[in-house]
Amino acid sequence: MLKIGSTAVAEDLVQETFLSAIRGRDTFKGGSTEKTWLVSILKNKIIDHYRKKDVLKNATQYLAETEREFTGSFFDLNHGHWLGHAAPAAWSESADGAINNAEFNGVVENCVKKMPGKLAPVFIAKFLEEEDAEEICKVHNISSSNYWVMLHRARVLMRSCLEKNWFMSKKAS
Repeated sequence: MLKIGSTAVAEDLVQETFLSAIRGRDTFKGGSTEKTWLVSILKNKIIDHYRKKDVLKNATQYLAETEREFTGSFFDLNHGHWLGHAAPAAWSESADGAINNAEFNGVVENCVKKMPGKLAPVFIAKFLEEEDAEEICKVHNISSSNYWVMLHRARVLMRSCLEKNWFMSKKAS
């Protein structure tokens, strides 16, 4: 669901996965667990979904159109330094400890949902699915430079969202 952003589409993809598995059950050789096999089928269904939807079709145009607005929200346009209100704050707890927290994971999921639709799939593939950059560029049909710009923007947005919804709210508690 997190990777797709829509419960209905995610459920459809899971159903398609089971149908594909039933149709191809004779091809399953047992070289892996059934779970691994099903996850692999689902991963391919998700890739096909993005290819059909072509979420990142105009990534270059999107990045160009949003460059000034995005940059101006976080950085001084004349000098490139962080704006005072947008500068990263020191986090009071270790990020490693927070990752194991179910409540924190819910906040991360909500932050991903708030990301622009063109940034979320790349962020998820890189940081949640831990996919290789080359593979992400190939699957989403984006250039290497677009990939790095999108990751930068997604990280800045994620940090800002986590500061507002987790780290700063924990200090207030």
